[in-house]
Amino acid sequence: MGNSRSFEDLVAEGAAVPTEGWDFSWFEGRATEARPSWGYARTAGDRLTWANTALDVQTGGGEVFDFALSRAAVQPPMMVAATEGWPPNVAKATALLRSRGVVVVAAAEDAPLPFADAAFDLVLSRHPVRAHWPEIARVLRPGGTYFAQHVGPRSAVELVEHFLGPQPEDVSGARDPERERAGAEAAGLEVVGLRAERLRMEFHDIAAVVHFLRKVIWMVPDFTVEAYEPQLRSLHEQIETNGPFVAHSTRHLFDVRKPLA
Repeated sequence: MGNSRSFEDLVAEGAAVPTEGWDFSWFEGRATEARPSWGYARTAGDRLTWANTALDVQTGGGEVFDFALSRAAVQPPMMVAATEGWPPNVAKATALLRSRGVVVVAAAEDAPLPFADAAFDLVLSRHPVRAHWPEIARVLRPGGTYFAQHVGPRSAVELVEHFLGPQPEDVSGARDPERERAGAEAAGLEVVGLRAERLRMEFHDIAAVVHFLRKVIWMVPDFTVEAYEPQLRSLHEQIETNGPFVAHSTRHLFDVRKPLA
């Protein structure tokens, strides 16, 4: 297929792009990922219309929550909060969401949620590192809803295994939706809906791969260009010869309710 730019030039570009937030616009024309059919951010906006109090867990740079709030058909909820653990994203989300009245609270992803029991009608999350079901159950009021899009098992496994080799099942299957359903039910929650999809991804140059692995840090833990230079070079040559590198992401949608009783 060919690319006029050198491996070194492309890798340097991918290594230089800022990684804050969940804005993926830099990938335009360089990488694609099919979107789930359910339209999470749009549907979250519909849910916000009916909530008085809402929380977005692990909000990233706040972009998805901001879009969902912009879609809410009436006034946004009376109290709106978000949590985020990574300091650059806390700053970014605070700046973005302030005008919508959102309080952004710095909280580590594995820490208890810093809110009172039964504080929220609606808890949202897009791609949490993992769902802390007992905490979600605690902060939801009876009758409240957790609505979230999770990353599924073996997501982008083709890319991960290019860098790390074959992954054992307990690693690659860690985000299994049925296992997560069991966790929600063990916390006393009712899973009203659970949908899963497998979606095509394409990487058109090695810069896109470098930027993706720097941004989505759990894919190849401790990724650096230096440590993985041989794998990057072989993948670059593969893309040059065969065209885009294809992988598949997995996503699932949780619609979970806290029982009234």
